[in-house]
Amino acid sequence: MSAESAASAGTSGWSSLPAGFLAPGPPSILDFLARHIPDALPSREHTPAAKGAAAAVPHGTTIVAATYADGVLMAGDRRITMGNLIANRDAEKVFAADEHTALGISGTVGFAAEMVRLFRLELEHYEKVETVPLSLPGKVNRLTRMIREHLPLAMQGLGVIPLFAGWDTAAGRGRIFSFDITGAHHEEHGFAATGSGSPFAHAALKKLHRPGLGAREATAAAIQALYDAADDDSATGGPDPVRRTWPLIVLITAEGLVRLTDEEAAEASRAVLAQRGERPDGPGAGPL
Repeated sequence: MSAESAASAGTSGWSSLPAGFLAPGPPSILDFLARHIPDALPSREHTPAAKGAAAAVPHGTTIVAATYADGVLMAGDRRITMGNLIANRDAEKVFAADEHTALGISGTVGFAAEMVRLFRLELEHYEKVETVPLSLPGKVNRLTRMIREHLPLAMQGLGVIPLFAGWDTAAGRGRIFSFDITGAHHEEHGFAATGSGSPFAHAALKKLHRPGLGAREATAAAIQALYDAADDDSATGGPDPVRRTWPLIVLITAEGLVRLTDEEAAEASRAVLAQRGERPDGPGAGPL
């Protein structure tokens, strides 16, 4: 094949692509889809309203996050419910968004999983176009936009409320952000929780968290918080030694994100269960 023929063959395929694929644009895959393939966005999907329909859709809870000496931790229980039924006992609800951030999901599982996939793609696309990762505040703003665009579905009872945590390379510390269904975000200092069991988990962390915790102590505090949530919220599943189901826990530092192995999560969870055998209500706040 001649050089001219090879060049022609190499470029002929481009002519079949829509014009949007060949035009320069912003480093956001969300903007690209909104302009050229809007129906691909989950927020544009039409979901008919139906009384009681939200109760029949799988929902996930509970997620906690806490800062510690070296960074930030995120942990989640493994239960998914569908109304008053347990739909899944070992689901994963804490995901790595990239090598320095994690996203924990609560709410409608299907839409939450789609949001995670799209958010990961957004971060990847930005880095490929700009050749540098998006800043942590930039990531928070992108996630805020995605949640806000999901509002019509949230108003039908199909909301997604994520918890976001990561290492801020500019600030040199771990940070936590919570959201509401309208997309508003708030930085949480020290710890945070979301999901139906969050009031109990948050109360536990309020007593157990303190600045300068080591990774082992922070992990134990997160498991204690999830245990308290499971103790009072039927939608939250605690550590289950019979089925060998343990909380999913990730640690994020300047070196990146690390997920605890099942063996590590089991060891930490069994220590909490042993303590609860002696003290069912868990550790107190300490002497006044």
